[in-house]
Amino acid sequence: MKKLITILGPTASGKTTVATRLAAEIGGEILSADSRQVYRRMDIGTGKDLSDYQLQDGRTIPYHLIDIAEPGTKYNLFLYQQDFWNAYDDIVGRGAWPILCGGTGLYIESVLKGYQLPSVPQNQELRDSLKDYSLEELTQMLVKLKKQNGTVMHNTTDVDSCQRAIRAIEIETAISEGYRDEAKGSGEPLQSIIIGIDIDRELRRKRITERLHKRLEEGMVDEVRHLLDEGIPPENLMYYGLEYKFLTMYIIGEITYSEMVSQLEIAIHQFAKRQMTWFRGMERRGLKINWLERPENDQQLGVLIEEIRALVRKSE
Repeated sequence: MKKLITILGPTASGKTTVATRLAAEIGGEILSADSRQVYRRMDIGTGKDLSDYQLQDGRTIPYHLIDIAEPGTKYNLFLYQQDFWNAYDDIVGRGAWPILCGGTGLYIESVLKGYQLPSVPQNQELRDSLKDYSLEELTQMLVKLKKQNGTVMHNTTDVDSCQRAIRAIEIETAISEGYRDEAKGSGEPLQSIIIGIDIDRELRRKRITERLHKRLEEGMVDEVRHLLDEGIPPENLMYYGLEYKFLTMYIIGEITYSEMVSQLEIAIHQFAKRQMTWFRGMERRGLKINWLERPENDQQLGVLIEEIRALVRKSE
């Protein structure tokens, strides 16, 4: 029987640290569910924090689906499903516990519910017709198409730029027109014990603010500048949203440094709220999430880890 532990939560909830501690105790390996950490050299802005996978005794917990795509490319849900199953089968084949961990609810839900996805080709005529619309207008079109198709594959959690919205509309339009060729995905739900990291709202806000300033001090602006120097077009970086959107706007002179910091901080707080909205939607769509309170500091994680292990034992 296939097995999986899923640990999800909003940004800055410390879910990677929890997953790493759990993996160390049960012999697990981590499958990332983050739509931006797939990109190489996008480290500080995506919050990879690879040091989180290192234990105090010097061991490193194996992780997968990080650093598997080049910046400037358009990695998507279709590719994620393929990469997930390849990594999942490899982990299980070696007798380890697979632990899915991340905050991209769409990626998580697509795996757990076995979405079958069409590999929709680009529709340049449609793209050209939408290029002058605002993100708000594109979002309204997308909502209408989703309602018409009865799908849950796209929402504002990940569709936070015009390019992403246009791609989502492209896919939904193809689905509405009957496109079904090359559908991928297991087609069957994957049973998993799902743990939600429940972090106090004010603590979450505090951690987001502190983390943003820490990453700026660590060189997040230079990281984006180096990517631009590689020849990646600004619009391709802004496609990734959040840090890469606002930092690129600052570097190319569209906004000041203080405007960038202020607008980015607001955007990250809003993003965390949208993540929670998606997770609540997952529950309404039939996925049981066991919400466990996240302690204020890592020294108190032992109790949380034992709670998770108890839930896992109960589900077996």
